Amino acid sequence: MDIFSFRDGVIRDYREFVEGFLEIRDPRLREHVRRTLDSGALWPEPLLQLNPSFAPGRAVARLVADGALHPACDAIFRKDKDKIPGGRPMSLHRHQEQAALRAQTGKPYVLTTGTGSGKSLAYILPIVDHVLREGTGKGVRAVIVYPLNALANSQEAELESYLRHGFGEGNEPVSFARYTGDLGEDDRRKLHDNPPDIILTNYVMLEYILTRPEDRRLVDAMGSLRFLVLDELHTYRGRQGADVALLVRRLRDASGSPGLQVVGTSATMAEGGTSEDRRRRVAEVAGGLFGAEVDSGGVIGETLMPSLEPLPAGSGAALAARVAGGGAPADAKGLRDDLLARWLVNRAGLEEEAGTGLLLRGQPRPVAGLAALLAADCGAGEAACAAALRALLKAAAEVAAANPGERAPLAFRLHQFISKGDHLYATLEDPQKRDITLEYQTRAPRRDDNALLLPLAFCRCCGQDYVVAARSAVPGHADRHELSRRDLRDLSDDDGREPGYLVLGGPARDFPIYDEARLLEILPDDWLEADGDGGASLVSGNRKKLPQVVFAAVDGTLHGAPGAGREMALWLPAPLRLCVTCAIGYDARQRSEFTKLSPIGNEGRATATTLLAMSAVAGLRSAANVPPTARKLMSFTDNRQDASLQAGHFNDFVEVGLLRGALARAVLDAGPAGLPSQDLEPAVFRAMDLPRQAYAANPDASYGALARSADEAMRGVIGYRLYQDMRRGLRLTQPNLEQCALVVAHYDGLEEACARALLVFKSVWNN
Repeated sequence: MDIFSFRDGVIRDYREFVEGFLEIRDPRLREHVRRTLDSGALWPEPLLQLNPSFAPGRAVARLVADGALHPACDAIFRKDKDKIPGGRPMSLHRHQEQAALRAQTGKPYVLTTGTGSGKSLAYILPIVDHVLREGTGKGVRAVIVYPLNALANSQEAELESYLRHGFGEGNEPVSFARYTGDLGEDDRRKLHDNPPDIILTNYVMLEYILTRPEDRRLVDAMGSLRFLVLDELHTYRGRQGADVALLVRRLRDASGSPGLQVVGTSATMAEGGTSEDRRRRVAEVAGGLFGAEVDSGGVIGETLMPSLEPLPAGSGAALAARVAGGGAPADAKGLRDDLLARWLVNRAGLEEEAGTGLLLRGQPRPVAGLAALLAADCGAGEAACAAALRALLKAAAEVAAANPGERAPLAFRLHQFISKGDHLYATLEDPQKRDITLEYQTRAPRRDDNALLLPLAFCRCCGQDYVVAARSAVPGHADRHELSRRDLRDLSDDDGREPGYLVLGGPARDFPIYDEARLLEILPDDWLEADGDGGASLVSGNRKKLPQVVFAAVDGTLHGAPGAGREMALWLPAPLRLCVTCAIGYDARQRSEFTKLSPIGNEGRATATTLLAMSAVAGLRSAANVPPTARKLMSFTDNRQDASLQAGHFNDFVEVGLLRGALARAVLDAGPAGLPSQDLEPAVFRAMDLPRQAYAANPDASYGALARSADEAMRGVIGYRLYQDMRRGLRLTQPNLEQCALVVAHYDGLEEACARALLVFKSVWNN
């Protein structure tokens, strides 16, 4: 798979989504936003980082032979036991061996190594070794706490690969069980009756174990508890960190185990300074969480080494020839021998720490930055270097995909950051001259006139831009106000500021504020009332809602009269009741300004995340050389509430997409004549083509009246959901297909009904 093309596809989908919210009438503003998006301001070039090789430690068999591990560990910790009888021997990384040996001292320790470094084995191995030495079935010996249930589920599968494969269920040399909120009552009862050696849980469930009377037997089984593992230690900070720190102390007291050893793992917990400085800071944080002193020797980091041989001295000309020659290696041996691959691994993949010579992971860099570095080293052009690097990385990914289960000679990852758009800011000048920026600033830079920058929002119907502001009176000046920034949702005047909007330029000059006849022609009907002469007049209460003519200065002051350096403008009090360009009106019930105006970056976090996830999964499914088991996406979030919200949003989004896709398919299949309402439900039901197992309570009854009954019920549900979805509403991120002009609904007899209603109205009006 070409990861760069995959990335470009995801960004293209996201850009189309973002631009779907941007209705901007002013061509200068529209062009500025387009150039900003083209420059990648919201989705900069991805950063490339190479996966390092870890320095090797001893093999498990060697540690067994040396007496460092129980003899049964050699049979337990083997690779591919589900594929090969007896499996293959397993060798450890150096940091895994160091952690296993540290565990035998009984002192707390923290493993701070990168993703994919095998952190879980660094505590599973000593836990299993301890249980084997002491004997299984003697109570809970280890509690492993994960921040997410998904991690606990994944770890349960890993324990199965070690402790169940090759032994069979019920014959595990060490017992283990997951204790999370989705565990059934029967499974919990089994845990109480027969506590396992190892419990996998999360900190919330551990809190329940310590407080619920029905879990008391689990606490009683922890009298010989040896290990408490806190995985992903960096997630426990702030108030949550304090809760977990107290939970550790309560568990130590409740278990009564004098030899409880606390272990932590984390990818990153400290940055900056030397490696010794980082170890010291990690030890301080861990000690506070553990309630036990952690010395600097208890912080175990990764030991790295180059995955490919370095280039010999004086290889610049050969490297330039490699860049100019193009092409890329086709197999693992070619990658290991390739000059460009060796340059990339040793020049950009690793960095040497000053003063210690310790090898550290290289900082992620964009391909353009790597190309500039390569050009400086070999003298080739930057464009040629960038093309050669992209071809090399694509070839490395294809080699890795062709050799699953083997360590890739050149493994890498891309970090793509995607940000939400901020407001578009502008100065208070003629729209053809004003300064524009998407960067948060209060005053326009590089100007000496103290020009104020205020955010813009755009009419959702016509794209007219409005300055979002609040004004406050200037003491001693009856006709002068000062403008200040406010949030679009802030409609309060409790702080003495009047919220409102400012319109400048042509729309302000063209609005017929002084021409009563023209004004009555453009105002919405519900702003008017019949007068005694058979005409219409403005409802008296609505006159105060009309725009007010003001004159704006660049420093953010509003004046009641024109003057030098002042631009004519219209002030509209908030909430917005009328668009000065398209004349759409809003009544007092429509309080949400987001239904009327849209700032830049109004796409919504949940919907944006869902769309990015769907685009990524669709790209993976269409990739020819990605195995089905790898066509998946894992998402992490900071808390359980966000995870629950996003999961529900994703399910709803997919369900709506399925319904709308089936509707579109049914309409296309019907041809130019379209679908009459009586045929809508069965046509969409056929287009959806769901297996009966997806909706029938008794899917095995695929015949006769039961099958017809299930199908009929499903058609009824589809019909109800279709009309609910087609109902016009204010769903800003999911407008229905008719609002998107993807389907058109015609209503039989509508023209005649309207014509008759018009005749009745004219008759009543004339009388």
